[in-house]
Amino acid sequence: MRRLCHMGRTAAPCFGGAGLMRKDAGMTDVNANTIAALRAEIAEKPDGVLEALAERHQTTMKTVFSALPEGQATPVPASRFEDLWADLATWGDVTFIVHTRDGVFETKAPVPPGSHGRGYFNIHGDSPLGGHIRADRCDTIWFVDRPFFGRRSCSLVFINTDGEAMFKVFVGRDAQRELNPQQVARFEALRASLA
Repeated sequence: MRRLCHMGRTAAPCFGGAGLMRKDAGMTDVNANTIAALRAEIAEKPDGVLEALAERHQTTMKTVFSALPEGQATPVPASRFEDLWADLATWGDVTFIVHTRDGVFETKAPVPPGSHGRGYFNIHGDSPLGGHIRADRCDTIWFVDRPFFGRRSCSLVFINTDGEAMFKVFVGRDAQRELNPQQVARFEALRASLA
């Protein structure tokens, strides 16, 4: 039977025995051994898939982001959700990804505008992307700027109250797989203004 440690508003699996617990900026209490193991694996393979890392270490994406090297993951409070979304809706085509244990779903499209109604943040507009987001379950939004398979990757990852990714919005790429420079500038400016 797995023990549960109470982490903020939710209970999450405890990892390890009575190991040292610590608190870092942007994260809840996490076993220091888990953080150390994550950092060692990231140092060995800095551009790997973070979801696979979280699964191997039986931890959350939020914890993995907290273990990334300085400057690679910057948290912003969920209270900025609407402001961030409104800004993203002006960027043009981005890559929108939902990554679960059961699949990775992505679309390249503009982020449509959204509004609150009936308990959801409803996204609608002239885009193939549409739906209903439980914005009240968003805990933090992370600006992630790190290598991914040898190339720079910039994304905003919306993390829920369980510490897992709700979805990700990546800066778009051109036909040569280069990042869109205007979107990189918007990403960096938005990060600087909110961090």
